[in-house]
Amino acid sequence: MTAAAPAGKRLVRVAPGLAFPVRVRSLSIGALLLVLLAVASVATLTLGRLGVALADLPSALTGGAQGKDAFVIKRLRGPRLVTAMAVGAAFGLSGALFQSVTRNPLGSPDVIGLGAGAGAGAAMTALLFPGVLPVPVGAVLGAALAMTVVYLATGAGFRSPGRLVVAGIGVAAIANALIEYVVYAVERDRASVLKAYVNGSLNASSWDDALTAATALLVALPVCLFLFRDLAVVEMGDETAEALGAAPARTKTLAVLLSIGLSGAAVAAAGPIAFLALCGPQIARRLTNASGPHLALSALTGAVLLPLADLAAQQLPLFDDLPVGIYTMALGGAYLAYLLVHEWRRGTL
Repeated sequence: MTAAAPAGKRLVRVAPGLAFPVRVRSLSIGALLLVLLAVASVATLTLGRLGVALADLPSALTGGAQGKDAFVIKRLRGPRLVTAMAVGAAFGLSGALFQSVTRNPLGSPDVIGLGAGAGAGAAMTALLFPGVLPVPVGAVLGAALAMTVVYLATGAGFRSPGRLVVAGIGVAAIANALIEYVVYAVERDRASVLKAYVNGSLNASSWDDALTAATALLVALPVCLFLFRDLAVVEMGDETAEALGAAPARTKTLAVLLSIGLSGAAVAAAGPIAFLALCGPQIARRLTNASGPHLALSALTGAVLLPLADLAAQQLPLFDDLPVGIYTMALGGAYLAYLLVHEWRRGTL
């Protein structure tokens, strides 16, 4: 006998005898996001002076591109678009994991200093090892060092989200000061390139960058499936989680480590793009109007937001080659303003 799905949900079968309930609203929102992603993808590949003609796009995508169209699809906008989708999904999933274990709508790996540490690592690499060590490698090393310092500073590893935030604020402040020093110290041309990277940029994206972020997502997928139930229980509180056998300390540590790994891969591919990990999960949560980790929808929301922001970076006529991170900062600022007004009206501020 097949169990009936709860009200408002539909059973989705993943194997014979294995099914799980999914909210109908969530499926609808997911479908809408996929349509929006398709529209953003077509616009990215077709708009502008170098865009592929819309009528020629199907042939170009199936291997029939030649000349300019081949260059655009294979070398210019194709890898940039795929990198944007993969990096956005990685940041969105990273933020969902972190917010789930902290139960904090303002939580993200940025808050604990990962982005700032990556930026500082990139800056020091450009200053001390120009042309020797790739800047993305320096970013990953900087992020790893920042997370090590945060881990040791909390006195409880990654098990205490509150201490993580406090330690991360201190690490981020030091890292940002280091970034500004390096930008001031290096030559003007190198400083402009470095500044673009530490703000987050897709201007020089390659298929290798797309592969870096996509590989991190593929590695994270089975771990997310393993953690999903325990994450949902941990959101109810540690005492409830322990009573239900969810091992909250282990769950939080694994989720934070996975969140850091996803953010680290995204930073290596495109730089420390701000606010995606913060906004993606919150937009997904508000669209579905339901509790829970929202891992898949958070990843999909990030995969939509970053290509849209990059489309603006490429096509808006007022700004030429502005790093996409500037647009995500604007998005994050608007979200924070909305959140503050919302909480004020609820009387929680």
